[in-house]
Amino acid sequence: MSKFKGIVKYLSDYFYSLFSNDIGIDLGTATTLVYVKGEGVVLCEPSVVAIERGTSHVLAVGEEAKRMLGRTPGNIVAIRPMRDGVITDFEITEAMLRHFIRKVKHRRFQVRPRIVIAIPSGITEVERRAVKESAERAGAREVYLIEEPVAAAIGVGLPINEPLGNMIIDVGGGTTEIAVISLAGIVFSKSIRIGGDEMNEAVIEYLKKTYNLMIGERTAEDIKIKIGSAYPLEEEMSMEVKGRDLVAGLPKAVTVTSEEIREALQEPLRAILEITKISLERTPPELAADLIEHGIVMAGGGALLRGLDKLISEETGLPVHVADDPLTAVANGTGKVLNEMHYLKKVTVPIKSETHT
Repeated sequence: MSKFKGIVKYLSDYFYSLFSNDIGIDLGTATTLVYVKGEGVVLCEPSVVAIERGTSHVLAVGEEAKRMLGRTPGNIVAIRPMRDGVITDFEITEAMLRHFIRKVKHRRFQVRPRIVIAIPSGITEVERRAVKESAERAGAREVYLIEEPVAAAIGVGLPINEPLGNMIIDVGGGTTEIAVISLAGIVFSKSIRIGGDEMNEAVIEYLKKTYNLMIGERTAEDIKIKIGSAYPLEEEMSMEVKGRDLVAGLPKAVTVTSEEIREALQEPLRAILEITKISLERTPPELAADLIEHGIVMAGGGALLRGLDKLISEETGLPVHVADDPLTAVANGTGKVLNEMHYLKKVTVPIKSETHT
């Protein structure tokens, strides 16, 4: 009987695979990327939703909603339903997921997709269940969860199935994930709720204290991308920053340098260095020896901060490599899991059923 059930399930899965587009999602605090099986990463949009104030009526999602951040009239509010890698507004996250799924799903077939979603390794069981339920309500047939550092390691092509030590640092918008992986499992992982968002906040605070200049989140991110660095540059840079004078209340422009922004970023960078060192200290000696030869791989949008790889290499004494396309590493990892189904059982995160007493 069990063999018969197995055959039925296999045929059912095969039938669904023919008529649905399975999807991998990197549900990030700052950006959501969607991988469609057979097509690759087809969507990369900000995790932002614009709604009517006081209601849950969605007006815009993604890039269109991000353009509204800090610029909306009183009756519209642009929000980010993910904060520090976890869902802070379930209803809005569900609406955002539904929008992205609908946007990438082919109209030809209407079978609900199977979805693999990357989640931070440090989130709770309740938070995991919330992600799964939001995806199911948004239209998923089946939902599998995979921890972000594992997805990133698979996405950049690390040999995680081998008995070797592989170390990945995934610096996202809301979290930094570090994991040592061997034989398709996490040997040690550490997750902190510090990432690109905290770097932006550090830039905002620095300009406020140093120049009495108030800037928004988008401007801070722009500064970080254009002149931000974690390590001294061969040629330091500068840029004009416009905002509001906190004393006079009038528009004001100042010129800031890359040295100043590097100073502003010291606190979040120290936190990332600290958990990197802790992770290395907790790594078993045999796997630590592998890291001397193979080094550390960096993924996530934060890996693009100039000189962050040099800083970590200098502090740890290990070679550090930035992935070829760090932004899409996690999304590509979810795609590889979809394409090679034998990965699923090995690397997905089990969700315990909610018990009722």
